[in-house]
Amino acid sequence: MDWIPIVFIAFKVLVLGTGMFFAIKWHYDQGTKEKERDMRAVLRAGGKIAAVFVLSLLGLGFVTFVLSRMLGLDLTWP
Repeated sequence: MDWIPIVFIAFKVLVLGTGMFFAIKWHYDQGTKEKERDMRAVLRAGGKIAAVFVLSLLGLGFVTFVLSRMLGLDLTWP
């Protein structure tokens, strides 16, 4: 009776290890198929996000400058 847990645990490790190996292999193979097509989409989306970030940063700077002028803050260089 002492060998039953050893066999069951070994079987469980073997089955789960095999399943994980094939799951990782399948996901890796799916990723390599669409890698080139996805790379263009990722670069395009990254460029759009960077452009929106820069435009929003410039807009925020402009709004801050206008608001500080309206409040009468001195913005001259020393």
